[in-house]
Amino acid sequence: MTGPDEDKLNSLIGRVLGDLGGAVSVPLVRIGDQLGLYRKLAEIGPTSSDSLAASTGCAPRYVREWLSAQAASGYVTYDAGQFSLSPEQAMIFASPDSPASLVGAFDTAAAMVENRPKVQAAFRTGKGVAWGDQATCLFCAVARMFWPGYVNALVQDWLPALDGVVDKLKAGANVADVGCGHGLSTILMAQAFPASNFVGYDFHPASIAAAEAHAQSHGLTNLRFEVAKAQDFAGRGFDLITCFDCLHDMGDPEAATAHVKAALKPDGTFMIVEPRAGDTLEDNINPIGRLFYSASTMICLPTSLAQERGLALGAQAGSARLTEVIRSGGFTHVRQAAETPLNMVFEATG
Repeated sequence: MTGPDEDKLNSLIGRVLGDLGGAVSVPLVRIGDQLGLYRKLAEIGPTSSDSLAASTGCAPRYVREWLSAQAASGYVTYDAGQFSLSPEQAMIFASPDSPASLVGAFDTAAAMVENRPKVQAAFRTGKGVAWGDQATCLFCAVARMFWPGYVNALVQDWLPALDGVVDKLKAGANVADVGCGHGLSTILMAQAFPASNFVGYDFHPASIAAAEAHAQSHGLTNLRFEVAKAQDFAGRGFDLITCFDCLHDMGDPEAATAHVKAALKPDGTFMIVEPRAGDTLEDNINPIGRLFYSASTMICLPTSLAQERGLALGAQAGSARLTEVIRSGGFTHVRQAAETPLNMVFEATG
């Protein structure tokens, strides 16, 4: 047996050390976000640690150490005793509507750590961990993580990529958002198309309560939310039904797809947004695949396995497998209509 290749070992150690630096940054990024340190730094420009502490009402010694860690991570810029955020750093850490905002992903990472004991136990039993039994902050974290993609692409790019759907929405359509979570996708569509009526369905009562609160805060009257499963929600005659980043989490996505088909008008459209993935593991051995496989292990698979059937597609199911599932519900035409670095958008009709 030969010994380790020193160059390969050192390269792997370097990667692991980088990963550990990212892991221990999770609580620091969340502190900076929740205390407004990033936002204030973006607002006031280059400043000392004492000035940032004073302007945020925080203890100077803590802020100095936090800023030092952020500078060492490359998350904050340090020069000649002054700290600042570059435009790129601000897009990631201080601009929640930016397409590059990633703070929600740090929140999700924290939820995954909190979820570990339950998922670890499930490794032994093969059972799932119900969505409502997972980490307490998971639901808000996931909603926040998906928000930048939705606010920058849903109305502007994804819906226009569907054949004739925007014209229907402008004229007045009936729309269901299945697996709506906190309702952020539903609210964005309802704001953009006031002539249409929207209903959001989700099987998690706490998420529906949050969605209702969000809708009330926006003063919207053309939408409502209901607790219901994807395979048995009551509505019928929809022009458009959407599923955002949730089909792979369902216990029986094939039954859900069949129910969607039955709930659509004959000329209706089913829009499915899923994590971007290739069809094989080899295709997904990359930074995005790494993130999605990890999230799938800790969140997506346990959620699916806790439901009836527990098909457990996983967050990296890939286009071919997803198309197969969508077609199983009776759709004759399935195509990939759009994509982003993180998502694939499918259109199903017929």
